[in-house]
Amino acid sequence: MSDTVRILIADDHALVREGLRAILGGNPRYIVVGEAATVAGTISSARELAPDVLLLDIGLSGGSGVEVIRRLEGVRPGLRVLVVTMHARLDLVAECFRAGALGYVVKDSAASCLLAGIEAVVAGQRFLDAAITPQVLLRLDEYAARRFQARDPAYDTLTRREQQILRLLAEGKSPSVIAGSLFVSKKTVENHRGNIFGKLGLGNLAELVHYAVRMGIVELDDDRL
Repeated sequence: MSDTVRILIADDHALVREGLRAILGGNPRYIVVGEAATVAGTISSARELAPDVLLLDIGLSGGSGVEVIRRLEGVRPGLRVLVVTMHARLDLVAECFRAGALGYVVKDSAASCLLAGIEAVVAGQRFLDAAITPQVLLRLDEYAARRFQARDPAYDTLTRREQQILRLLAEGKSPSVIAGSLFVSKKTVENHRGNIFGKLGLGNLAELVHYAVRMGIVELDDDRL
């Protein structure tokens, strides 16, 4: 990547986009090549403007920023995505990183955090806002404790793809949504689901969710139980 960094800003609030432009305008290294407020506009701009870095909000008109991250792999591979959002929920942080984002910054943070995040993702490194780090460390401790207490040899018989689909099913994703995100057919997902049920001795989706929570694969969510 050259010394000049081409940046695309995607946020559905004009004032936020203007604020980000103002922050970036103080450094000649950064060139804002465009702005977008919708999912479709972000995808189109990423294709046409060839940015190096995308500053992406989670909430966009027409869909989710996470959807944008997943779709960008087929539109502009190698585009570095730094999520800039008001949301500090760990489930969203994890979902963004799983989708392919390299960094995550909350809007309440100082401008220096944003600039540090940009430099990190430009270098191909992951970046997490320091404001979220304590929550992550606490959750990792809790996760490690649950994994230590709940071990199941049957889980290790699952393939990596089956483990991935198990987590997505437990998160409430439908086979159709999973198929779209993994670029496979719905039938393939349903076949994997059957294999998962068989290997783990599960009878239905509710049992799968309880199993995933007990194993520390997903967090407890009353809406799914």
